[in-house]
Amino acid sequence: MKFIVSSTYLLKQLQVLGGVINSSNTLPILDNFLFVLDQNKLVVSASDLETTMSAVLEVASESEGTIAVPARLLLDTLKTFPEQPLTFVVEDNHTVEISSNHGKYALAYADGAEFPKAIELSNPSSTSLMGDILATAINKTFFAAGNDDLRPVMSGVFFQFSSENVIFVATDAHKLVKYQRSDVSASEVAEFIMPKKPLNLLKSILAGSEEQVTIEYNDSNAKFSFENTELICRLIDGKYPNYEAVIPKENPNRLTISRNQLLASVKRVAIFSNKTTHQIRLKIAGAELNISAEDIDYSNKAEERLTCSYQGDDMQIGFNSRFLIEMLGNLTAEEVCLEMSLPNRAGILTPVDGLDEGEKVTMLVMPVMLNN
Repeated sequence: MKFIVSSTYLLKQLQVLGGVINSSNTLPILDNFLFVLDQNKLVVSASDLETTMSAVLEVASESEGTIAVPARLLLDTLKTFPEQPLTFVVEDNHTVEISSNHGKYALAYADGAEFPKAIELSNPSSTSLMGDILATAINKTFFAAGNDDLRPVMSGVFFQFSSENVIFVATDAHKLVKYQRSDVSASEVAEFIMPKKPLNLLKSILAGSEEQVTIEYNDSNAKFSFENTELICRLIDGKYPNYEAVIPKENPNRLTISRNQLLASVKRVAIFSNKTTHQIRLKIAGAELNISAEDIDYSNKAEERLTCSYQGDDMQIGFNSRFLIEMLGNLTAEEVCLEMSLPNRAGILTPVDGLDEGEKVTMLVMPVMLNN
């Protein structure tokens, strides 16, 4: 087995795949990349059993074969090479020899047959999205997903496809983000919960991509195919909570304000908030928004006044500043709108501008009780 490949091209592909590999694996074979060579087509795969990702590379070769190569060692070596052709030759003594312009390097390889086989999806449903739309949807919702092992359904992003639109939702019970595209639709209705790790990989690869991504899915697995790459992952099992039920429909109090101004103000005031509750207070009267925080234990407090546009009754409401900062930081709008009904009901944050045609973002943040 022998092939020749560009060092930077190989490194670029392997760095993407390397994101799948865990730092500590129960099965030693999972510390490797699987190389499957078929003439001038090299398929490289990485897996952690839950997620398997593979890419097809063009190489110069006339041979065939399958080996598993140590991932960390290979990546560390490739990072040090300037752009040049590398020749890989599998020797009889269970090593693969890499020849560069300056030297030779021998790595011990494992038997490719030990590598776990990727799951084949039986009679899947499918839909396709543009790569950049999928990356944006993941980016907008990903941060709101929970980390609670006891509630695994909330630790992923909920995909909801229909003939009218596609919806992506993430929540950790304190905050919720719903991202909707009415300019994209699926041929059939489908719902599934994607785990965070494969989503993280997809969002970094697909950002700004004009490629179509084909998503195939059944009850237990999903497969994303685009360009020369395939990602197959196990879905989170369980029923997603009814998120529509928690979004308050009647919100007579509407606050509109510059996003950057509000974000900067909340960040400053939050420094003075209690370190366990991170509580800040919003007090709205007329066209004035008063943001304050106090840490009684240390006698620290801060207060800022901003002008805003407001329709509704005067009110005071408390929020966890970390959630508000995360949400405002995730939006790209110049102006945002915060809709509220009562101090003990969730506030709804939406961008006023900066959205594409057919794009809708709804963010919900639970209030915290104010100790008056």
